[in-house]
Amino acid sequence: MAMTSSRPYMIRALYEWIVDNNCTPYILVDAQAQGVEVPQQHVNKDGQIVLNISPGAVMSLSLDNQAISFNARFGGIPTDIYVPSRAVLGIYARENGQGMVFEPELEPEPTPPEPSPKKPKPVAKPEPAGRPSLRVVK
Repeated sequence: MAMTSSRPYMIRALYEWIVDNNCTPYILVDAQAQGVEVPQQHVNKDGQIVLNISPGAVMSLSLDNQAISFNARFGGIPTDIYVPSRAVLGIYARENGQGMVFEPELEPEPTPPEPSPKKPKPVAKPEPAGRPSLRVVK
């Protein structure tokens, strides 16, 4: 039986643990992964970005099974951030580096469209045998 990814559960647990210990939770994100919405001017040369997701740094933080989303300021500009869980490479405490690094997850396979029921092709009516004729249509 295929199970869902444990990554979002681990992210939530480590986030809570880091905050409970009065530390600052940071996430390391693969900014080039499909679906990631982060300010590209802050992405490093390796295509990664580190985001502070502490309660004092973000608004409307959501850590659900599909993604991490929140609003934060970058250079004073409010920005909506969206990071699919599979794009999170790690979560750690800024103060001591304790946390977890995750193995890369493959991009999800696009779901192939379900084949539509085949409609029978209309049967062409046989043309009467005989001499072909042309008409001028105005």
